[in-house]
Amino acid sequence: MKATWRILVIDDEAVMRESLAAWLREDGYEVDTAASGREGIERARETDYAIYFVDLKMPGGIDGIETMMEVRKLRPEASIVIITAYATVDTAITAMKEGALEYIVKPCNPQEISLLVTRIIRVKKLQRENEILRRRLSGRWKFHDLLSKNPRMQEVFALVKEVASLRSTVLITGESGTGKELVARALHFSGERAGKPFVGVSCAALAETLLESELFGHEKGAFTGAAERRKGKFELAEGGTIFLDEIGDISPKVQVDLLRVLQERRFFRVGGSEEVAVDVRVVAATHVDLAEAVTQGRFRDDLFYRLNVVAIHLPPLRERPEDVPLLARSFLERLSHELGKEAEDLSEGALKALLAHRWPGNVRELENAVERALVTAKGRVLTEEDFAFLRPAAETAPGWSVPTHLPLSEVEKAVIAATLRRNDGNVKETALVLGIDRSTLYDKLKKYGIERP
Repeated sequence: MKATWRILVIDDEAVMRESLAAWLREDGYEVDTAASGREGIERARETDYAIYFVDLKMPGGIDGIETMMEVRKLRPEASIVIITAYATVDTAITAMKEGALEYIVKPCNPQEISLLVTRIIRVKKLQRENEILRRRLSGRWKFHDLLSKNPRMQEVFALVKEVASLRSTVLITGESGTGKELVARALHFSGERAGKPFVGVSCAALAETLLESELFGHEKGAFTGAAERRKGKFELAEGGTIFLDEIGDISPKVQVDLLRVLQERRFFRVGGSEEVAVDVRVVAATHVDLAEAVTQGRFRDDLFYRLNVVAIHLPPLRERPEDVPLLARSFLERLSHELGKEAEDLSEGALKALLAHRWPGNVRELENAVERALVTAKGRVLTEEDFAFLRPAAETAPGWSVPTHLPLSEVEKAVIAATLRRNDGNVKETALVLGIDRSTLYDKLKKYGIERP
C-alpha cells in the first residue's frame, strides 16, 4: 500500500539526499531524488509526488522556498517539508507562510522522519477517501446533466426513466432557469432515440413567419430571400426528438400547424404543396400556466391536451434548498476549471448566503452567481464577501425604492444602464449581475439605445 505513495527528495548534499531516500525506501515508499531545485521542479512536472522533502539552502540560483513555490504551482495538492541546517524563527515563518506543511532541522532523525511521513500519508488517505465518497454521492444524485437530492426532483428522474423510450408527447413546466431543457435532453438520451438527433427550438425568440419556416422549412421562392429549399427542425429531428421551448408563446396560426403535426405526423413546408411525413418525438416546455392560457382563450385546448400527455413539473430552487450547496459546488468545480481559477470550496458563510437568497432566476441564476463570485474571488475558498452582491437592495442601497410610476420597459432600461455603469461598461460582468446571457444583454442594449460608458 505504501508503494503507491511517491516521495521526492531535493537536496544538493549527496550524503543527506541519499541517506534520507534510503530511510524512506526502508519504510516501503517509492523515492526519487534531485540534486537541485531546478531538477526537482522538472521531476515534479513529470510525476505527481505525494510528498516533497526540499532543502532550504541550495546553490544554482533557486533556493528551497522558490523551489517549493514553483512545485506548488505545478502540484497544488502536494505536501512539502522544508529541511535546513539553519533553523531560525524567520525562516520557519517564511516557509510555513509560503505553503510548507512541515519544517525540520538537520541532522534528521530517521524515526522522526518515519513518523512525519506516516502522519502525512494518513491525512492524504482520508482526503482521498473523502474525495471518492463525495464523487459517489454526487453520482448518486446525478442523472445525466441534472443534479438533485430533492425528493420531488428524484420523482422527476424516475418518471423520465419510465417514459424515456415512449413516443408520447411530454410537457415540461416550471419557472425560467429550473432546467427544463436539461430534462428534455435527459428524456432523449435515456431512451431508444438516443442515437438520433435532438433538435431544440426557442419558440419565444422568433416572429410567427420565421418560426413557421424554422419548424417546417420552406420551398424555394416561398418568400423574399428564400433562395433555395430548406429543411425545418422537424425534418432535421427525424427519428429523434424535437424540443419546443416556451411553447406558450406561439401564435394561433402556429398552434394550428403544430396540432396537425401532432395528430397526423405530417406537415407542409412554407410555400410547399407536398406533404412531409416525420417520425419525431415532441417534448415541449413552458413557464406559462397553459391551463390558465386555455381558459383565457390564448391557447388552444385541443393542442394543450395533445401536448400534456405526460406532464413533468420542475419545482423552483427556493423549494429545494438542499440542492443549493450540491449545485453550487458542482458549478464551482466546473467553472474553476473552465476559467483557470484555483478555487477549492465554499465557506460556511458563503453557503449561508446562498441558502438565504430566494433565487428568482433558479438554477441558472445560481450558476451565474457562482461564476461572478469566482471571477472576483481572491482566495481558494469562496467566502460570504464574494457573494456580497446577493444581499438585498435595502442592505446595499438604503435610499432606493421600487419605482411604481414607470412602464416596465423604462424600469428595465434604467436597471440595465445603471448596472452597466456600475461595472464600467463590462458586458460580461453586467450580464452575470442581471442573470441573463451576454447575447440577451446585447439585444437589450440595442433595443433601448444604451451606450457603454
